[in-house]
Amino acid sequence: MLRKTDFYIDGKWIAPVVAKELEVINPADEQAFAVISLGSAADVDKAVSAARKAFTTWSVTSREERLAWLERLLAVYKSRIADMAKAISSEMGAPITMALDEQAASGTGHIKAFIRSLKEFEFERPLNGHDTVRLAYEPIGVCGLITPWNWPMNQVVLKVVPAIAAGCTVILKPSEIAPISSVIFAEMVDASGLPAGVFNLVNGDGPSVGAAMSAHPGIDMMSFTGSTRAGVAVTKAAADTVKRVSLELGGKSPNIVFADSDVEAAVKRGVEHVFNNTGQSCNAPTRMLVERSVYSKATEIAAETAKATKVGDPSQDGDHMGPLVSEMQFNKVQGLIEQGIKEGARLIAGGTGRPEGFNRGYYVRPTVFADVNNDMVIAREEIFGPVLAMIPFDTEEEAVEIANDTPYGLAAYIQSGDRERIKRVSKQLRAGMVRINGADHAADAPFGGYKQSGIGREGGHFGIEDFLEVKAISGWEDNAA
Repeated sequence: MLRKTDFYIDGKWIAPVVAKELEVINPADEQAFAVISLGSAADVDKAVSAARKAFTTWSVTSREERLAWLERLLAVYKSRIADMAKAISSEMGAPITMALDEQAASGTGHIKAFIRSLKEFEFERPLNGHDTVRLAYEPIGVCGLITPWNWPMNQVVLKVVPAIAAGCTVILKPSEIAPISSVIFAEMVDASGLPAGVFNLVNGDGPSVGAAMSAHPGIDMMSFTGSTRAGVAVTKAAADTVKRVSLELGGKSPNIVFADSDVEAAVKRGVEHVFNNTGQSCNAPTRMLVERSVYSKATEIAAETAKATKVGDPSQDGDHMGPLVSEMQFNKVQGLIEQGIKEGARLIAGGTGRPEGFNRGYYVRPTVFADVNNDMVIAREEIFGPVLAMIPFDTEEEAVEIANDTPYGLAAYIQSGDRERIKRVSKQLRAGMVRINGADHAADAPFGGYKQSGIGREGGHFGIEDFLEVKAISGWEDNAA
């Protein structure tokens, strides 16, 4: 069994202050494949001390020095991308093809995007219309980073890289459910030659390490990705020290399918997006709103697409769907499918229980509900599993109203052949991201949402800016007489 029980603090792998081990479970067979340590407040203290010491020198390094480190990290990451994909597949159940091509590859894409953004970022500039007022963007300080299990490297890189590129130092606490990918990332950082203390890794759970980080007076900023409930806890714990808090939280994203779209392509694409990563994506389009004139056709296409979705062992190559990440997640999804049935939604594909041929592992059936109304629990709660709710609408105005009737506002999707309608509707949707007719979300584009989907934006220029303070200097003269 793989043993990764040390933490990476001040440029060295060290044992935790108090030994407390945790087995990491492979969701495909429910067996432990690795062991880590759960840290404590004492380990956080060590990491904060190292990060504060390193901030003194790292914060004043040049753009060129930080770019050189990013280039080295990119090279190391590429050389170990197969190791990263295997770790992600083992710890959270992503099929190995998807783990390599999407999960691990997201790290490469984001590092490249941050290199582009750092080259262009203006850390100093004059205030518009004021030649003697200088704006200086300076690193906020020591940053506590808490990342989730569902897209481990996507989120680790979206936080660690821009923070360090901005001149900050960091303490990373990955999810204890999927920690091995972050241990490998720490090995990459170590191999990249980053000065000691700039990056630190402490494994642990939320109530111990996460809470200690959020409340720590030596941490200047917390960046958290996870559930809205946990994000509220981080915010409350951070309040006493008035530190900045950046949150990327849940979603219940609408996917509006108008009759003037290519309905077959739009519905199939939407269903496949929900089932990608076994539905464990915060921006998944889990509410499909369909214009009534094509609703019957859409439900047939959705059911056929779900029934054609293969479920299989994540260690095998292919485009199949893997298991959910844990027993807790499995039980939650099963309960919400049961809830949908009780509420009277029409089950047209999938349902409760494991797929045929599986008697262990956290595998679930790709599930589609039709005739859902937006007051049902399955239309309001983030299920975080391969479950789609289909809702009919009659008018454009009704579609927008249903789409916005949610406590979340992370992403929204529009399928239409009418350019003017697309522009009109996209501006009315209360979401941080809108994707039209299957368009991709660029790595440089801001990722984040409205309402209870979070605070702040990640990615590219916006991701670097999130870790900076702005200082106004009056009386600045560039060309003194």
